[in-house]
Amino acid sequence: MSGMLSLCATPIGNLEDITLRVIRTLKEADRVYAEDTRHTRGLLSHLQIKKPLISCHEHNENERAAEIVDRVRSGERIAYVSDAGMPGISDPGAKLAHAAIEEGIPFEVLPGASALPMAAVLSGLDIDRLLFLGFLPRTNKERRELLLARVHEPCTMILYESPQRVAETLAELCEYWGDRSAALMRELTKLYEETRRGTLRSLAEECSATLVRGECVIAVAGAGPDAKERSESPDEMLLKLLSQGMSVKDAAKQASAVLEMPKNEAYELALRLQSQRR
Repeated sequence: MSGMLSLCATPIGNLEDITLRVIRTLKEADRVYAEDTRHTRGLLSHLQIKKPLISCHEHNENERAAEIVDRVRSGERIAYVSDAGMPGISDPGAKLAHAAIEEGIPFEVLPGASALPMAAVLSGLDIDRLLFLGFLPRTNKERRELLLARVHEPCTMILYESPQRVAETLAELCEYWGDRSAALMRELTKLYEETRRGTLRSLAEECSATLVRGECVIAVAGAGPDAKERSESPDEMLLKLLSQGMSVKDAAKQASAVLEMPKNEAYELALRLQSQRR
């Protein structure tokens, strides 16, 4: 057989959610590269498959990509799996695909379980068009810029979050985007799978009052046609940004982009509001 790199989707919880094609590919592979070899060893044991396991995670993916390219060129069949779901979707794997394309080696993607499409359908929101945000940035500045940039986004938005941060994130989404329809899904495909539907504010209050367990997916309705009319005034937005520690220049830049006002006007207003706050 000629060499091949196979990016394989694996179960996100329920081990029955693995395709016959992925099982066959894992059996035929010369080596299996995995985000966490301990996690994947359990999956392979469940499938009664014994293969050499090599780690390939976010910190060594570039190095492993070069290694995998050489192995495929020599005729080996390599399977790659992340801890759960589709490699490359908020998981390692994308760099392997890029390396395969750049180096001209054959690779394939084997579909299977993924939290993204499952949560989109479970949410009950309009999913004719979707925007996937993955995990929000951890730094306040980057997260704020992303949320402000999506204030008028018409598509339903899907994002991932940890149980420890989900209440805080729901409240923050409500603060920036308003109290929109939303759904919170956790423990997808597992025994205690749960979907809560409501608004960002109601979901944030529920999560603040109870202990949340399991990885979470949040779906938020896009902005309606009258979103611009209902959005904050320039004064309100700039005061909020300035009070969060943003510089006059950066606050004016963000407000100008979101509210579609001239940059010089936003800057002059931000300067005036900043001076009033002192």
